[in-house]
Amino acid sequence: MSKLSIRDLTVEDREVLMRVDFNVPLDEGAITDDTRIEAALPSIRYLIEGGARVVLCSHLGRPKGEPDPRYSLRPVAVRLSELLGKEVSFASDCIGEDAASGRAQLGRGDVILLENTRFHAGEKSNDQDFARALAGAADYFVNDAFGTAHRAHGSTEGVTRYVEKSAMGFLIEKELKYLCEKLENPERPFVVILGGAKVSDKIEVITSLLEKADCLIIGGAMANTFLHAKGHRMGDSLLEADKSALALDILSKAESKGVKILLPLDTRITQEFKDGAETRVTAPYSEGGEVEDGWEGIDIGDVSIGEFCAEVAGAGTIVWNGPMGVFELTSFEKGTKELAHAVADSQALTIVGGGDSVTAVKKYNLGESMSFISTGGGASLELLEGKELPGVTALTDI
Repeated sequence: MSKLSIRDLTVEDREVLMRVDFNVPLDEGAITDDTRIEAALPSIRYLIEGGARVVLCSHLGRPKGEPDPRYSLRPVAVRLSELLGKEVSFASDCIGEDAASGRAQLGRGDVILLENTRFHAGEKSNDQDFARALAGAADYFVNDAFGTAHRAHGSTEGVTRYVEKSAMGFLIEKELKYLCEKLENPERPFVVILGGAKVSDKIEVITSLLEKADCLIIGGAMANTFLHAKGHRMGDSLLEADKSALALDILSKAESKGVKILLPLDTRITQEFKDGAETRVTAPYSEGGEVEDGWEGIDIGDVSIGEFCAEVAGAGTIVWNGPMGVFELTSFEKGTKELAHAVADSQALTIVGGGDSVTAVKKYNLGESMSFISTGGGASLELLEGKELPGVTALTDI
């Protein structure tokens, strides 16, 4: 994807509007995880060192198109100042008089953070008057918010029409390198691990990956739908009974293309959905194993763990999107935990995408053992599906 990079801009004494992803978790106004702020620092520092006048914009949470103090970015400005070691000014709105005044006072290397873009309905509707006002007097636009690049919003797509040039920041550049370039001709075997709740949520990415992957490992609640479709009794397990035909069609297509699909051979089950609950593992399905009524599957079983980890050990490229079970609860985490360690220990190129997978990697302190951890859930999936991202497509072509 030949798009202009932040490296291609001469930013000395130019105003640069930069879209960042500061959608951080807050607890009564206190930031509980500043990972997304830290991820934006390389691009921000690059602009500061280049002498730009830096204007940052982002959304936070889901305000309903109007100001809501619960979703103010003011705490982010404070934390960003600490991380940068310099004052970051804050505008109480992203457009209007206060934003214009703050931007006009910027000097070489100064930084201002604008208030939440979603305090205006024009952000999500990509209203052009809003986008023009947000662009303001900026010479250039830099998009470094990969997590929102799949949305054609005012701050991701609309503003590109009102600046001289639009470029990708270091974070988006890295995302595209791994999710596009590295997967164009992946080192084989190419193994994809998919988890999550619903087959219907992942159907497009599964269909796309059947054209590229050598093996799909399917876990999480979505595996229950496949097992149910194959005639196995699944008790009270979460599944999509109305997607049985779809699941069987996927299995048929995989077989015709020579793509291996690994489903759980057994399942860890419980009668109580709480930490500390009693669990047991079904007998292998090939030996008549089943999930009885009153029980539900909450993780892959021990035989499954062994097979999945063995497959991962021999991979050349691994993409992991979605946990194997309810890993947030210690009683139900074994499958996800052991598979996470297997991915980390492999010699493969390892790409982790999707919020829950990233959370699991952090939980088990395996981040440094992965080749790349994507910052965008929906954006990552859409790239894997082969879709274009509006926030990338709108950038200036080289």
